[in-house]
Amino acid sequence: MSEHRQVGRVLVSGGASGLGAAVVAAVADAGGTPVVLDRSTTSGHLAFEVDVTDGPAVETAVNEAASQLGGLDAVVTAAGIDKPGSFDTVPAETWDSVVSVNLTGTANVARAAMPHVLASRGRIVTVASSLGLRALPDATAYCASKFGVIGFSRALAAETRGRLGVTTLIPGGMKTAFFDGRDEQYRPPDDASLNDPTAVADAVLFALTQPAGSQVRELLVCHDEEPSWP
Repeated sequence: MSEHRQVGRVLVSGGASGLGAAVVAAVADAGGTPVVLDRSTTSGHLAFEVDVTDGPAVETAVNEAASQLGGLDAVVTAAGIDKPGSFDTVPAETWDSVVSVNLTGTANVARAAMPHVLASRGRIVTVASSLGLRALPDATAYCASKFGVIGFSRALAAETRGRLGVTTLIPGGMKTAFFDGRDEQYRPPDDASLNDPTAVADAVLFALTQPAGSQVRELLVCHDEEPSWP
């Protein structure tokens, strides 16, 4: 029987809240060493304050994290935002910021981490969304960014096969602060079928600990009554 990998040293963007924080906790509980990239550094773990849209700053932070930990075994790109609204009313700079954080931020973190995870023959888990497969009104920026994450991840997996593991995580809605601060029409109702982020974090660990030679390329995780799937 193939031996599963240890969790190891895992860099998590967006690791101070939501799914990212759940992944950080799961990594630590499994005996791994999490390190957080976020605009907040109050996670209680090794953390670097950085905006994922700032490529040079991300590179500096990732290299410093790898230096302090002696390398990296995995990366999870969980940083993400959304500003819902119709395409003709959302300001262009707001629309651009969603795409920049969700898609360009994912690429920035992956690019900076690649030399380190290639050296350890490690893994990158990108975080897309069920709205990277299914489009909804008033979500053009979010859908564009998450469709983009899926395309980016599939291309990166094809490009690095045999050298690096790339998994695209496709979560449905989760019980996090992601929906806080939205107009009422864009908030899920109290009885919405939202998943527990700790369950999604467990799925991330499943992907990260696959034995050598085995990859989970895409992983859709949702509440069993998730309305956006299929």
